[in-house]
Amino acid sequence: MAFSSLLSQASVAVNSGHRSLSGDSPAATHFSARSYVLPRRLDVPEKRLLLRKRCDGIRRPRATAKVLDDRIVEEEGEGRSEKVKVLRVGLICGGPSAERGISLNSARSVLDHIQGEDLQVSCYYIDCNLKAYAISSAQVYSNTPADFDFKLESLAQGFESLSDFTEHLANTVDIVFPVIHGRFGEDGAIQELLEKSNIPFVGTWSDECRKAFDKYDASLELNRQGFVTVPNFLVQGSELDESGLSEWFVRNQLDTKLGKVVVKPAKAGSSIGVTVAYGVTDSLKKANEIISEGIDEKVLIEVFLEGGKEFTAIVLDVGVGSNCQPVVLLPTEVELQLNCSGNVSEKDAIFNYRRKYLPTQQVAYHTPPRFPLDVIQSIREGASLLFQCLGLRDFARIDGWFLPPSSCVSYSMDSKFGKTESGTIIFTDINLISGMEQTSFLFQQASKVGFSHSNILITIIQHARLRFNGSSLLPKTRRSKSSNPAEVFPEGHVARKVYVIFGGDTSERQVSLMSGTNVWLNLQAFDDLEVTPCLLAPTKTCSSKTETNGKEMDTSSRTVWLLPYSLVLRHTTEEVLDACMEAIEPTRAALTSQLRNQVMNDLMEGLNQHDWFSGFDISDEQPVELTLEQWIKLSKEAQATVFIAVHGGIGEDGTLQRLLEADGVPYTGPGVMASKTCMDKVATSLALNHLAELGVLTISKDVWRKEDLVIMPIIDTWQELTSKLQCETLCIKPARDGCSTGVARLCCSEDLAVYVNALKDCLLRIPPNSFSKIHGMIEMPNPPPEHLIFEPFIETDEIIVSSKSSTEDTRSLLWKGQSRWVEITVGVIGKHGSMYSLTPSITVKETGDILSLEEKFQGGTGINLTPPPSSIVSNEALARCKQRIELLANTLQLEGFSRIDAFLNVDNGEVLVIEVNTVPGMTPSTVLIHQALAEQPPIYPHQFFRKLLNFASERSV
Repeated sequence: MAFSSLLSQASVAVNSGHRSLSGDSPAATHFSARSYVLPRRLDVPEKRLLLRKRCDGIRRPRATAKVLDDRIVEEEGEGRSEKVKVLRVGLICGGPSAERGISLNSARSVLDHIQGEDLQVSCYYIDCNLKAYAISSAQVYSNTPADFDFKLESLAQGFESLSDFTEHLANTVDIVFPVIHGRFGEDGAIQELLEKSNIPFVGTWSDECRKAFDKYDASLELNRQGFVTVPNFLVQGSELDESGLSEWFVRNQLDTKLGKVVVKPAKAGSSIGVTVAYGVTDSLKKANEIISEGIDEKVLIEVFLEGGKEFTAIVLDVGVGSNCQPVVLLPTEVELQLNCSGNVSEKDAIFNYRRKYLPTQQVAYHTPPRFPLDVIQSIREGASLLFQCLGLRDFARIDGWFLPPSSCVSYSMDSKFGKTESGTIIFTDINLISGMEQTSFLFQQASKVGFSHSNILITIIQHARLRFNGSSLLPKTRRSKSSNPAEVFPEGHVARKVYVIFGGDTSERQVSLMSGTNVWLNLQAFDDLEVTPCLLAPTKTCSSKTETNGKEMDTSSRTVWLLPYSLVLRHTTEEVLDACMEAIEPTRAALTSQLRNQVMNDLMEGLNQHDWFSGFDISDEQPVELTLEQWIKLSKEAQATVFIAVHGGIGEDGTLQRLLEADGVPYTGPGVMASKTCMDKVATSLALNHLAELGVLTISKDVWRKEDLVIMPIIDTWQELTSKLQCETLCIKPARDGCSTGVARLCCSEDLAVYVNALKDCLLRIPPNSFSKIHGMIEMPNPPPEHLIFEPFIETDEIIVSSKSSTEDTRSLLWKGQSRWVEITVGVIGKHGSMYSLTPSITVKETGDILSLEEKFQGGTGINLTPPPSSIVSNEALARCKQRIELLANTLQLEGFSRIDAFLNVDNGEVLVIEVNTVPGMTPSTVLIHQALAEQPPIYPHQFFRKLLNFASERSV
């Protein structure tokens, strides 16, 4: 059967029901779990036909849940009116753990995908001192808890005690979804509170949480249950038993001076505080650091599994009532890529916090794993048994290792589960509340077997609800009503096509992936849109330079991949591209299809018993590769609007805009000339120089070629720069790159030498504190920029968010205000000539003087104060600032949306422009979202991106 024909059938199946590949019968349910058909390369006409069918046929509205309750929604169906009642969910995030920022990310993602007319979400936050607050959904979109911690007392409803909090929950929600990672969320504490008040909740019971969360106790229990476990040694409190640890080293055939081990907290999640140590002395030192830093009082020392391959697996309980029926989804292999940066410190030799939560090429994921089939089957079987043995409920994530026969690790294996013909499987960590960020393992693995984000979350919530079925709070749910295109679209109405393009090969391509993914997921909320995610693939040499010296960039070799749902959910563009290649490789595709079918069949054995499950809603599609030219032609034929999320390079310098305009394809953001001007920081300054008398100032700049910096004596260069710019401290940044990479403060010639050496050695990052003044990790452009800009470093006053004292129950902002300048970032939106300034945000740096890539774009890091506190910026100064921002936006001929970074004089509202970003970050926690939510009424993310899309459609091409 031809592939295009197969896809056409899939489209018909999806069109026949609500986002579903299953019908009412078991036979129809198994349609998605179809047998594998060998993919082949498609010629251009076939590709266009395939994409038209894909766009015309597959609808992905949000999944829904309906329960009987005291809130009623009228729903029309088959000529009758049905009363559908609303499920009230309490979403709890925060907590005392260092992972509370990730908890906020998870809550944001859950809120995005379950909120709807038939499911009402109330948001709650637990602070570091275990005080509970009812917060607005707008606060969930904050970058980090520090964004609002200091103003919680005035901004949110606080509860006097946790007892008052649970009493409130009992009266206002039907079920609680806790997304607190680590302590208080996974150790049974929040679960025990809810149990005492008889409040239904998602997840495992408190007693079982306590046993599974403690890695040492869990290891003992797994050993008793017959699983292979990693040899470990417990260090507790001040008991640093050096002789006992030495004996343990010898017993496990480890050198007492150099033996490699992993040191980690027993009760602090799977990422925080995990490190590598060598020998007894180093192990005890690092264990003592974990204890003294207050991370945990119990520390586990484990044998380092040399030669092992790490994996993680999501387990979903699909049983009925109290009957547990766990199904393990397709596991993911975690591949550490230790050779990507030359020198790799011992901290980078493990899957640590940075690797897990930040986009980095130091790690890659493969779903399913590239393990022998018998190993994958044993992982699924073992994780299911473990889930049952530990009494887990609803869902969990289980991490472990596959050790090939060549591994030299010593462990007891008598009658133990985990031994296969191809090697040994060891389960090491149980995550009771798995991370739920947009591209987390939960959603990666769920999408591989037919679940969208909303569908898997609704399934988890509905299953949890059934465990409390005897409660009068939660009567039985009804099957979700199917919707077909005829109901969604009136006769003659055609869905509006949107192509979201992201990726590229600049140093901000990973941020671009985050932005594009977020835009794509948010725009899917609209039933009148057909949204297709598109990857602008890196050039084959991965060295496409954004600096063309005025010459037109060659785009003839550029390719664009149209992506199926599951392939978008990755951390890096390289990983997405690798996944595309894997998806069209016959052997790998056949294995994935076989495993997908098996998992979906296992799921349906349980889900078929639940009348609320309306079926899988993600089909098993293949990616499609087009040249950039073909993709633009397809956009024109489909009458699509292109949402540009490519940061830097051809996405921001006017090239992509010029190509789209040539074919009459509408696109988001500023036009060709404005994009070209703003990409060049020097040209931007020149275009704004005449506005100085109106309060719009620019910073003096000096541009140097990289090759001149490399060959010139460092001391001579330093003296020339400081003399010309009349300053003692410099800021260096790429001339034509994004706003975050390669930016550093240089205080002396030695700092300049460090930076120049990084350019010469093509370093991907400059380690923290490499310069004379403290700073965080500095991501560097790859390849190194050909031109760099030097500017005087602008001193601003430090803003500190104070901690609660023993006598006060509130946090406050500390600001000396000596220089009278603060750093701001502000979004502008609107049509050409009438741009509107959103409320600026003051950006607060956590380490050093330059905002890191993570602080700008990654949720859980960085601090943004939106709106600026009146104690720092008066309303009058803020109003003048916004007027000047609008003036410079219109002077630069911006349209659609952009972001302007500047320094603000808090007394007179003058702005000193740093740079203008015509394709700003659109990640889930981007400052633009905070500012849109600060509008009256608040503009929520999906509304904000729709507004930007509408500006594009109104563009005159």
